[in-house]
Amino acid sequence: MDKATVDTYTASAAQYADEWLEQPAPDDMYERLRRFFKLGGMTADIGCGAGRDTAWLYANGYPAVGYDASEGLLERARLAFAQGVFKTASLPELREIEDGTFDNVLCETVIMHLPIAQIASACWHLVALLKPGGMLYLSWRVTEGADVRDKTGRLYSAFDASLVLDNLPGTRIVFSEDTVNQSSGKRVYRVVAQRV
Repeated sequence: MDKATVDTYTASAAQYADEWLEQPAPDDMYERLRRFFKLGGMTADIGCGAGRDTAWLYANGYPAVGYDASEGLLERARLAFAQGVFKTASLPELREIEDGTFDNVLCETVIMHLPIAQIASACWHLVALLKPGGMLYLSWRVTEGADVRDKTGRLYSAFDASLVLDNLPGTRIVFSEDTVNQSSGKRVYRVVAQRV
C-alpha cells in the first residue's frame, strides 16, 4: 500500500470512520453481494476500513473477517463492531492471509490507493485467497488522466480497467460495470469474478 495513504487513514481514523458511517448505505453494492456471494461462505473484507461492510456481511449470513493496513481504522472497526474479527493485512501481497481460504472476497474501493505498478500483483493475490468456485467482488474509484493525491495526501491512481480485467488469472468475469457509487457519489468500476 501507499505509505502516505495508510498514514493518513491511521492519523485521522475517527474522522474517516464517522464520514463513512454518515454516508448512505451502499445498497447497490449489497445487492450485488447478495446476488453473487455464497451465503454462509467464509468471507474476507480486504481494506475493511472502519468495518461497516464487514458488519453488514456478518449480519447477512456471510461469516466475515475484516483486514486493513491501517491500525487506526482497525481500532475503529473493533470499537464499532465488537463481535467482529479484524486483522492486519496489506495489499498487494496479503502475506498475512493463507491462500485458498475464502468462499467470498470483497475489496471495495481500495486498489486505487496502490501505485499502478502494484495493481496487477494485488489482483493476483486477491484471486489466490479464493477457494475453487469462490467469488471476488473488486471495485475501485475511477481517476481520470494522471494519478492524483487529495489534500490529505491519499493516492488515487489513474488506470484503465483492462489492468484489472487482464490480471484475474483462473477466473471468469460474471459482472462488470462503470457506474456512480450510490453511497459516495463517486465514479467507480466494479467487477465480480469467479475462480474456476
